[in-house]
Order: sequence, then structure tokens, then C-alpha cells
Amino acid sequence: MLLGKVVGTLVATQKEPSMEGFKFLVLRRINVDGEDLADYVVAVDGVGAGVEEVVLYATGSAARQTMATKDRPCDAVVMAIVDSWEIGGQELFHKHR
Repeated sequence: MLLGKVVGTLVATQKEPSMEGFKFLVLRRINVDGEDLADYVVAVDGVGAGVEEVVLYATGSAARQTMATKDRPCDAVVMAIVDSWEIGGQELFHKHR
């Protein structure tokens, strides 16, 4: 699983029929310090995430193992919205601050 911040949405009017009805999100990867990495990824939204939220996402074959994306042609899926994280007893991120 990887950390990302939702920075936008993507609309595709023509797509594989099995992907109809899915929302696509543009994610910017971040590290555990909340710093932006220069990478972006498009992911299927499996949890109802929105712009500016921090999320956990999976890529590769793991992206096709959620109930929503099983056996579908996707390479990245958002599978959780992050509320907070801490390292060594120090809280580094909290959603509502």
C-alpha cells in the first residue's frame, strides 16, 4: 500500500465496459512525512474519496483484489481514506487539523 493525496479527478467517456460507473482520481504520491513525491497516478476510487484527502492505494495485481475491482483491468485502486498516522509515538498527520 502507498500513500497519496487526491489532487483531481479524471473523466473518460470511452472506456472498457467493465469500468463503467467507476470514478477515477488523480493522486500525487506522498511520503510518511507528508512531503510530495514527484509522481502521479490515476486510480479507481473504491471508497468515495475526494479532492484534498489523503488515501491509501494499491497498485499492480493487488489493485484487482478488492471487491469493487475484482477481475477488472485496473492498475491502481484507492482502498482507504487516511484519518491519521503516527510514527514513534508522534502524530504526523491528522485529517481534521
